[in-house]
Amino acid sequence: MTAQPLPARFEQSFGATPQIVVRSPGRVNLIGEHTDYNDGWALPVALDLGTDIAARRRDDQVLRIVAPRLDAVDESRVDELRPRQGPEWSRYIRGVAALLRDTGREVAGADLMIDGDLPIGAGLSSSASLELGTMVAFAALTDHTIDAAALARLGQRVENEIIGVQSGIMDQLAIAYGVAGHALLIDCRSLDTEPIPIPDSVRILVLDSAVPRTLAGSAYNDRRAECESALHMLQTHDPGLRALRDVTVDTLAEQQRHLPDRLLRRARHVVSENRRVLDAVSALRHTDLRRFGHLLTESHTSLRDDYEVSIPELDALVDIALHTPGVLGARLTGAGFGGCAVAVVTADAAEGAHTEITERYSGATGRAGRAFISSASDGPSVRWRSDGAPHQPTTRTLANRVPRSRPSRENRSI
Repeated sequence: MTAQPLPARFEQSFGATPQIVVRSPGRVNLIGEHTDYNDGWALPVALDLGTDIAARRRDDQVLRIVAPRLDAVDESRVDELRPRQGPEWSRYIRGVAALLRDTGREVAGADLMIDGDLPIGAGLSSSASLELGTMVAFAALTDHTIDAAALARLGQRVENEIIGVQSGIMDQLAIAYGVAGHALLIDCRSLDTEPIPIPDSVRILVLDSAVPRTLAGSAYNDRRAECESALHMLQTHDPGLRALRDVTVDTLAEQQRHLPDRLLRRARHVVSENRRVLDAVSALRHTDLRRFGHLLTESHTSLRDDYEVSIPELDALVDIALHTPGVLGARLTGAGFGGCAVAVVTADAAEGAHTEITERYSGATGRAGRAFISSASDGPSVRWRSDGAPHQPTTRTLANRVPRSRPSRENRSI
């Protein structure tokens, strides 16, 4: 039985039709893992899996949220927000409202219904998708403008200041600046972005290991601290280094004797991963898809052995994918410790690979993993209005389509 459309379910819960429905994509990172908080490069893509938010403005200051997928409800007042209290899922929404108010933006009382088809806790940035979608909804309800850069920065602040995860800004940038049919090269130092076309001859397979990943409770913050320690040790020999992004493969080889083994391996992953991102962009531009796939697989090896964020289930999922016809490369994606892998597969083999990988993974692990054949999506915007008026996200809520940014000095030779 097909689920009712979100506006109809909203009306059943709140007794009125929503004014808007916002669609906010998730993201999968093709390559460039744990580089964002080291000022490096990443190549994510906004997915056609996402979060849907139906919203209606209220005349009072009440913010009432219904989340059918969680069978949960939360209620507070926008003039008395306590964003660090309440259920964890609602802190993202309360945090968005609180920070919007802190920056001088109007936040009205509202009824919100949160739904969608993006897996939660699978490493596909469901939290960032929710954060940015909520911001777009609040902005639309008050007829205000919020641009993509502000969306990304405020989303990162929610993670850092409200949730307590010291994440970088890559997830939020990837979603805010999503362009259909393109990956997004992100310079995490300058925040320059450049859409990179994905050839029509390949598809993106998102492979869910069915192992939940709680980022705030993982070793994510530990890995970030280890990178900072490695950088500080390297800076004693080269004070000009600002981040691990500035360390070359040759420099690390020369200085490796100054680092304990664990910190050397953490730094080696970041340094080599930055190089792989730039090489992957070059491979896409030259439609060298086998090279692109090989770089993804190299990335998984580095994440498994040097950064130590993989788990047996993710290793099994990647290995199965790599032995499936049509798959060009695969790696874990996201912070690790569970969640998803990503694979690049030829378009004509995508359906068969989708079925074969999930069946073999279930047989090998006993877990009912899932696979999604996905494509690159535009960023968050209002996709439906109760009055039927067309919505132009480029002029009202955010700029979804981004002009080609001038590459920074470090990546002009790509």
